[in-house]
Amino acid sequence: MDFEQARFNMVEQQIRTWNVLDQHVLDVLLDMPREDYVPTAYRNLAFIDMEIPLGHGAAMLTPKLEARIVQELAIKKTDTVLEVGTGSGFMTALLARVAKHVHSVEIVPEFKQQAAEKLHAHGVHNVTLEEGDAARGWDRHGPYDVIVLTGSVPVLPSAFTASLNPGGRLFAVVGDAPAMTGKLFTCVDKHSCQVANLFETSVPPLRNALQPDRFTF
Repeated sequence: MDFEQARFNMVEQQIRTWNVLDQHVLDVLLDMPREDYVPTAYRNLAFIDMEIPLGHGAAMLTPKLEARIVQELAIKKTDTVLEVGTGSGFMTALLARVAKHVHSVEIVPEFKQQAAEKLHAHGVHNVTLEEGDAARGWDRHGPYDVIVLTGSVPVLPSAFTASLNPGGRLFAVVGDAPAMTGKLFTCVDKHSCQVANLFETSVPPLRNALQPDRFTF
């Protein structure tokens, strides 16, 4: 398989057409070996517009969603990032390429170990991987300039927005399947955030995500 041609086609046919036009983000996608981060059995599907299963109920986000998230967050080289859900480590690598440092938390030990090996093999060193449950917040290294939740949540815990620096940005997919919305939260000050609804989507939930009070008869 010609991975370079497949990568080019992914960027031109999937990512550009989904309103990802920031050339720096596109260059990062063209330079990043996505095929090395997917499970071996799915290597030839690394550039397809699909969620690739990782096991444990988790999946890699689609390439266009990964790219759109990075673009919308407008990450700077001075930014410290919190990633909730390391998964394959590919989004971690993308974030690390554009940020100062990434703190990534993973609840599945196997994922953390595999991601650590892949990131090390590709010389991605500005990342701290931790094992833990960050579905309801992770202020250990906060406040952060950027927070990314790689799984969906029915409601966003306030602990996340409370961990943002002023001007900080947070991306989360919020809602219940099949009606979920990708949202960008921008911290105005210590007590408030602006919220922009970016697009409709549906992705696997974070394990142990906060559940809203459900009305029952």
